[in-house]
Amino acid sequence: MAEETPPFEAALAELEDIVGQLELGELTLDEALAAFERGQTLAALCGTLLDQAELRLEQIEGGMGSPPEGEDE
Repeated sequence: MAEETPPFEAALAELEDIVGQLELGELTLDEALAAFERGQTLAALCGTLLDQAELRLEQIEGGMGSPPEGEDE
């Protein structure tokens, strides 16, 4: 069964927690590597979710008659 994608806020909170753990420097090498790997996955997920939100906003604005950014009417 595939793991459900967490919402942006949950992914960002987990990523911030991981960064805090890594900054403390109290993890073992194996724990730090696993945390770093999870952090990379979460960072990519957050980026994708932000890209999707930006696209959705552009579609909403386009539907309201606004020209896409950088284009003149």
